[in-house]
Amino acid sequence: MEYMTAKQAAEAWGIKVRQVQTLCEKGKIDNANRLGNMWAIPKGTKKPTDGRTKQAKLLKHKEFQYRG
Repeated sequence: MEYMTAKQAAEAWGIKVRQVQTLCEKGKIDNANRLGNMWAIPKGTKKPTDGRTKQAKLLKHKEFQYRG
């Protein structure tokens, strides 16, 4: 499996490196592994949706209705 760094992910997703690191720390990026002081993120991983957006709130609402 090939990996990318937090810096490479930030460039690919158009966000800051610190935001990628925070997403990794919170477990929002699947299969991200910490190696010493850097993160290894599988290549091809899609950017997690921002929970503050309208789209994310609609998705969360649909998931909640599906479970109920």
